[in-house]
Amino acid sequence: MIQAYAVADVRAVEAALMEHLPEGELMARAANGLAEVVRARLAERGGHRVVALVGGGNNGGDALYAAALLAQAGFAVGAVCTAYGSVHPGGRDAALAAGVVVTGGDGPDWEAVLAEADLVVDGITGIGGRPGLGVEAQGWVGAIPETAYVVAVDLPSGLDPAGLEGTAECVFADETVTFGVAKPCHLLPATEAAAGRLTVVDIGLDFAGCTPVVERLLGADVAAAWPVPTAASDKYSRGVVGVVAGSAAYPGAGVLCVLGALGTGPGMVRYLGPTSVAALVHGHAPEAVTATGRVQAWVLGSGVDPEDTDDEDQLRWIRQALDSDLPCVVDAGALALLGPRSAPTLITPHAGELARLLTRLAGAGEAEVTREDVLGRPIDHAQAAADALGAVVLLKGATTLVVSPTAAGRAIRSQADAPPWLATAGAGDVLAGILGTLVAAGLDLVNAASVGAFVHGVAADRANPGGPVRALAVARKVPGVVAAVLTA
Repeated sequence: MIQAYAVADVRAVEAALMEHLPEGELMARAANGLAEVVRARLAERGGHRVVALVGGGNNGGDALYAAALLAQAGFAVGAVCTAYGSVHPGGRDAALAAGVVVTGGDGPDWEAVLAEADLVVDGITGIGGRPGLGVEAQGWVGAIPETAYVVAVDLPSGLDPAGLEGTAECVFADETVTFGVAKPCHLLPATEAAAGRLTVVDIGLDFAGCTPVVERLLGADVAAAWPVPTAASDKYSRGVVGVVAGSAAYPGAGVLCVLGALGTGPGMVRYLGPTSVAALVHGHAPEAVTATGRVQAWVLGSGVDPEDTDDEDQLRWIRQALDSDLPCVVDAGALALLGPRSAPTLITPHAGELARLLTRLAGAGEAEVTREDVLGRPIDHAQAAADALGAVVLLKGATTLVVSPTAAGRAIRSQADAPPWLATAGAGDVLAGILGTLVAAGLDLVNAASVGAFVHGVAADRANPGGPVRALAVARKVPGVVAAVLTA
């Protein structure tokens, strides 16, 4: 599992360790780790010239010490600095002693130095910075050669360390080398894209007494959480999933939701919907049951129009499920029928659906929440919905968020396992089915949501590696992904 910690905790842990280390030892560890990554990338790319962009904080010190190490190793190294006297003095002196060409960012020759870089080290600002870049730094960043590989120190300069707010005024790195642990900005959707590849360098920090604010599951975590049946299991102990999905307008949603559920390994899937959709479901999944009966968790709303009164039975089944004490996975059309519930509730909106839900919950007279609002600050809006409904929110996107009500005290889960090709019609229906099976099998909602997002993303990647995928192909890959995870 990748865990990210708040800036305040990172600073406290660093301070505690430095009390027991020789002066400068922690920065030396960071600089050595950074230099090792830079050397590896230069070797991979066949480059030789390195330029460090250096601000006045400790990240600038890390960059300067790393520059010194690289110069000592025979690379051609330059450094473009803020006001000469404001940069880390020990790092500056080490760089000069090693033969690094150090120039001020207000001098006449910095552009020529930067123009020759094969690799640029971004050490302008660190985790204490605020979103955005100053005018001087914007000039530096704008002058980075397009062919240069950019390595950010700890985080791309100008990025919001908390990962709450995205900005175009930041460094967009090819790789971020961070120290000790990941920071929230490395894993959250508003900022993750700017971080590029993430490399964590161990510098001896101990976070045992701290609580992560963001978590990302890896394959081993998914395997550990998966509800594997035993010899004593039967179809009821494995979980019965009730699915109310699909309509005359969107019949495929019912099929995809059922296939997603079946591929994840339930004891039974019970489908309720229009007769025409039920027949289509049976054609793809003859093991699905199309009659009322025992259910242990519901999946509601995929491909359902709550304004469509042609099938009152379907809307009635959704309302009855929402009024029950059973866990519900609430998707698409059923979101319009949802209010606070005491029973476990997992909602699965995309940004537009979350905006509409929040607007409805706010009531008349309140400002409309837009899709752009949600995309700009996804965590804030997902948290608002989780708190208003007492539900766990899975906000779909390139990076999928799983957010619990504040009172639960759970870390945000963030999964980025899917290729961009997964942004296609029907993919969310498959995900809803996967989630329903995991909830019916007894996983708590946070684990069900993050485990399901992982499997869904990997299945999409395996459906057609590097190319476009259909939702049906994703559903058919789910059983193989589960098997691969469990046997890895």
